Amino acid sequence: MSSPLATVVAPATATAVGSCACATAVQSGRVVAWGDDTYGQIEVPAGLTGVAAVAAGDEFSLALKSDGTVVGWGANDVGETSIPAGATGIMAISAGSAFSLALKGDGTVIGWGDNTSGQTTAPAGLTDVVQISAAGSHALALKRDGTVVAWGSNANGEVNVPTGLRDVREVSAGYDFSLALKSDGTVVAWGDTSVTDQSSGAVKVPAGLGGVKLISAGYYHSLAVQSDGTVVSWGTNDSGQTEVPSGLAGVTAVAAGGNFSLALKSDGTLVAWGGNESGQTTLPTGLPTVLAIDAGGGHGLAVVRKP
Repeated sequence: MSSPLATVVAPATATAVGSCACATAVQSGRVVAWGDDTYGQIEVPAGLTGVAAVAAGDEFSLALKSDGTVVGWGANDVGETSIPAGATGIMAISAGSAFSLALKGDGTVIGWGDNTSGQTTAPAGLTDVVQISAAGSHALALKRDGTVVAWGSNANGEVNVPTGLRDVREVSAGYDFSLALKSDGTVVAWGDTSVTDQSSGAVKVPAGLGGVKLISAGYYHSLAVQSDGTVVSWGTNDSGQTEVPSGLAGVTAVAAGGNFSLALKSDGTLVAWGGNESGQTTLPTGLPTVLAIDAGGGHGLAVVRKP
């Protein structure tokens, strides 16, 4: 519920892979949302345009504008959509269960919303960050040197970054686990040590998996895009969220949500699979060219090219 970013660049359209959305291109558009609307999370603010990226939390939504400002809507019980006054010059956003993170142009990280596990409080002295990812009640930051920093809840080992982990080019936080994509195309996973019925297998990376260029961690499942544009998935499959549609190829971005998955193709079309109890895999008809995506607890977000 994370986006590859080797360097920090100026705000613009991003492709969200999971719950971090990072500015990587030079386009912006408007937001389309669908699925669960219990807390107004798909009620996009009127007149919202110039959006570079989106991030979906459990019950709320964020949009990063091309001017480096952030807009939030949906649930706000703990301040998750109350954007701080100092949230300007933002390069990337990410949404956890009930908290938000933003990466600033100076490589520092700010957070707001639920902080019961310290998830909005970045470690003191954390700088030189190039990518962020939030989910559940924990957060990940990828530093320019390829190392990973984690903070927040550690109930299931999700912030226990493996000793010696280096050469990372992307991170993605799941509900109670974490993923890292290394520069050699392999995936490292940790957390999800619960012995309850929610222990998902999301950290059981398929044997021999390589050639990966993108990753996304959902509640209890994981997605990986390989160099040939195909998708591999593993973890909980109670709603078909890991059953990648046959023939799916040409994928440029993925987003793993609560119990569903989204894939953006190179032609700007979107594919969805998994649970649909809230309409989260029933894509809006007539979607214009999609530029960026994210998946939340039970809703989806897309940045689309303005008609």
